[in-house]
Amino acid sequence: MFQIKELSKPTLKNTILIEGLPGMGNVGKITVDFMVESLKAKKFIEIKSQTFPNSVFINEKNLIEMPKIEMYYTTTKNNSIIFLCGDIQPMNERGCYAFCESILDIFQKYNGKEIITIGGIGLPEIPDNPKIFATGNDENIVKKYKDKNIKTNIYGVVGPIVGVTGLLLGLSKERNIPAVSLLAETFSHPSYLGLKGAKKVIDFLSKEFFLGIDTSDLEEEIKSIDIEEKNLSKELKKFLPKLSQGESGTNYIG
Repeated sequence: MFQIKELSKPTLKNTILIEGLPGMGNVGKITVDFMVESLKAKKFIEIKSQTFPNSVFINEKNLIEMPKIEMYYTTTKNNSIIFLCGDIQPMNERGCYAFCESILDIFQKYNGKEIITIGGIGLPEIPDNPKIFATGNDENIVKKYKDKNIKTNIYGVVGPIVGVTGLLLGLSKERNIPAVSLLAETFSHPSYLGLKGAKKVIDFLSKEFFLGIDTSDLEEEIKSIDIEEKNLSKELKKFLPKLSQGESGTNYIG
C-alpha cells in the first residue's frame, strides 16, 4: 500500500516525532515546514501511496511531482527529532489507519520515545491572540507539556481530532508510546493560513527542546498581512454557516 524509500539510515537517540500535515489553518504544516527549514533538517524517508490524492503538484521547475510525505531528522544534545511533513494526507479512513501504523513502525525502528502532533482549532473569527490546547493519550505526557501558554482543559472545546494528527495519538497508545497533540486556535476557512498559531507552537517547541529557532521573519509576515486578514475575515464570514443557538463555534477537523 505504501512505497517507503529510505534515503539514509541515521543513528538516532531518544527520538521524538513531530507531525505537521495539512489540516485546519495548516497550523501543523506551517509549524513543521518552518522548523525543518530553520534547523536544516535532513530528509531520510519519502513515502508514496495510492491512498494519497489522485493529483500531481507542479514544482518550481514547472515540472510535475507525485504527492508524497517526507520524514526529516535533526539531532540535539538530548534528543533526535523526526519531522513528518508533506502537502497531503491519506484520503480515506483505511488508508489513514495503515499510514499511521507504517509511521509508527518506522518510529519504533529509530528508537522512538514520544510523539507530538500539531493541528488547528477552527474559530468563526480570526483570533488576535490564539490559544494553544494540549491533549494526549496519557496523563503524564499532557502534564509534561503543560505550561502557562498551554491549556489542557480541552474537553468540550473541540470535536474529534480527524486524520493523522488524531490517529497517531490513538494508535500510539496501543503500542504504549506517549503522544500529545498541540492544537492552536485559527480561523475556520479553507483559504486561511494560521500563521499566528503556528508561530506560538514553534516558539514553544523551540524553547522546550532548546532549538534556538528565530521566528522574527514569521512575525514580520504576520504583521504585514494582519490588516488584510481582518478585512478578509469580514468577507469570508458571510459564507460560513451560521451557528445555531448554544454552539461554541470551535471545532477541529484535521
